[in-house]
Order: sequence, then structure tokens, then C-alpha cells
Amino acid sequence: MKNIRTYIPKGLPCLLLVIIFFGYLANTMGLANMLNTIMHTAHDLLLNTVFYLMGICVITGALGKVFVEFGVVDMIQRLLRPVMSPLFNLPGVASLGAVLTFLSDNPAIISLSKDRKFSKYFKKYQLISLTNFGTAFGMGLIVIVFMIGQGYFAAPFIGLLGAFAGCIISTRLMQHFICKDYPAYREEPANEECVDESLDDSEFEQEGPKHKDSTFIRTLNALLDGGKSGVEIGLAIIPGVLIISTMVMMLTFGGQVVGSDVSGVENVVYTGGAYEGTRLLPWLAGHINIVFEWLFGFTAPELIAFPITALGAVGAALSLIPEFAKQGILDGNAIAVCTAMGMCWSGYLSTHTAMLDSLGFRNLLSRAFVAHFFGGIGAGIVAHIFYLLLSLAGAV
Repeated sequence: MKNIRTYIPKGLPCLLLVIIFFGYLANTMGLANMLNTIMHTAHDLLLNTVFYLMGICVITGALGKVFVEFGVVDMIQRLLRPVMSPLFNLPGVASLGAVLTFLSDNPAIISLSKDRKFSKYFKKYQLISLTNFGTAFGMGLIVIVFMIGQGYFAAPFIGLLGAFAGCIISTRLMQHFICKDYPAYREEPANEECVDESLDDSEFEQEGPKHKDSTFIRTLNALLDGGKSGVEIGLAIIPGVLIISTMVMMLTFGGQVVGSDVSGVENVVYTGGAYEGTRLLPWLAGHINIVFEWLFGFTAPELIAFPITALGAVGAALSLIPEFAKQGILDGNAIAVCTAMGMCWSGYLSTHTAMLDSLGFRNLLSRAFVAHFFGGIGAGIVAHIFYLLLSLAGAV
């Protein structure tokens, strides 16, 4: 008997999933209201969230470029070098990857890891784990600045501590998986140049610019070049924000409440306005909300939409924060946890594949996913604990 799959057209499963998803939304909201909500939500996100995020990307991109131009990045990575080995089991030069991804985005680690002068200090298992290490700090500066812009100052930095802890968990766990399945990688150098065990990773330096121009010209060029890279990041997050956030919001938020009946049940109507939805995610999360409340201190099931969205794109996840604020469900703990999980996960489902593929280790993708998933969970838990302790001490 032939395999039943031979009788199923390739496009049929995809078509059925699309019909089920949009059929569910249309059945709950009405077809016209569903279509209007999709358009209005995407339009409002583009105008009020994407351009705001792009502005932050331009400013932070310019600042990051100035830091690189005038040696601040080099100074920071030198300060971080001593903690690389005991915490992450990585050579000191890996600190440069953390700084660069924090100032820009996850892919910054790729170009660095493909630099032979950089990779020669790594064993093969360490170089592969840079995928998890670099992702945990991706877009960190943008996330922190955005959260501060919402009126929270201490909580985002608590989240940074959580992301740091999540990075340790993810990197160490990935290294464990690699060495367990490929023991030879523990001693095998990342490239043939790494043959001298006495290599001093403090010798590695990025090739800096030739300082022939005046300080003013160098500053101006750094600001403009960094701002340009910020525009590119801002444009790159548009699809994630408009597509992922629109769908997540339509599964997170509800319709317009117009009073209630005699039994106290709220009357909900749909008008086709922006940010209306079916509240499916909160309904599902509500059945196990005690888990999220215990682990992360979430006071509302809607908040789980942030880490779910961050799995695909942290820029899209950030677009949820203003709506959470309007709903009155945002607090300092939520900001700390969302910062930690947003930074640590930072769209790893969409970037890990390309990163590992570029390094030539696509077969380790599933292990990287598992390690980073638990890293993000750990980041949220640590951020929650830190926030509780500082709250008890009256520091926040």
C-alpha cells in the first residue's frame, strides 16, 4: 500500500491551517471586522511603534558607532574579559561579541566569529556556542532604551542582569550538548591556526580606523554611519512588527466592552478597530496562569504574549508594551522580566538558523533551540527574583 502522503497535495496542509486560523478569527469577530482590525492594527503599529523604534535604532546606532570609533567598546570588552572563562567557559575575546551584539543585533556575532584572528582562540565547541552567547545580548541597548522610554528606570537594568544569567545558562547548556554528542569538539581547534596552547587572547584587537581625520570629522562620520545602520535595523523589523505583532495582538486582546448583562457577563462587540481580538492566548494562559505568576510574577495572563512574540522578533515584542500600559497591566516586575526574556531570546527562532548555517553547523540547530529556550526561562526567573529582593529592600 502506498504511503498516504502521496495522495495529499503539498499545499493542502498549509491551506487548511490558514483556513482554520482566519476562519476562527472571522467566526468570532465577523469577516469585515477581522479584515478591518488587521489593516488598522498594522497601520497603527507602523506609524506609532515602528517609526518610534526606528528612531531609537538610529540614536543607539549612532551612539554605538561613536563608542567603537573612540575606543569605548574596546575598553568595555577589556573589562569583561576576566569573567568570560569562569562564567561562560569562553576565551576573553568573546566579550567583544557580547558588546557588539548588545549595541546592534544578533548577526554581529557571525562576522566576528568568521574572523580567523578571532576564532583561533576557540575550541570548536566554544565557537559554535557563540550563536547562543551572542543572541542573548542582541538589540540589548535598544530594548533597554525603549523600556526606559516607557517611564521605568531601574527595572530594565534588573532585566539586563536576568539576561546575563540566561546567557550563562544557554551558553553552558549548548556547550554540554555539543561535547556530549561530539566529544572530539572539546579539544578540536576552531581553525587550523589554533595550534599553540599558550595563545594569549589579549593580543586580539579589532582593526581600528586610521586616525587621519580630526576629532570633529571622526565624530560626525561615526554618528552618520551609525545612524544609517540604525535605519537598516529599523527597516528590518517592519515585517516582524506588522505581521507577528498583529497576529499576536488579535489573539491577545478582546473587543469593545459595552456594559454587562444581569448575570455580570460583559457584553463585547467588535467594531473593526485596531487592537481588537479574541483573547485566545489569555484564555489558554489563564488555565495555567499560576505557573507564570509563580515563575515570572506576571499579574495578567496577557503578559505572556511578550515572550511568545520575542521568540520570533524582539522588535515585534516591544510593540506590545504600549498596549499593555493602556490596559493597566504593566508594572516594574513585568518590565524587568520582559527586558530579560526579550534580550535573551531576541528572535532566536528566526536568527539561529542563519547563524549556525553560516558557521557550517546547521545539524546542531535543535540543540541550540533547546538550550536557548531554557536560557530565556532562566533569564525571566532571575529577573523576577532580583526585582522581588530589591522591592523588599525598598530599592525599587
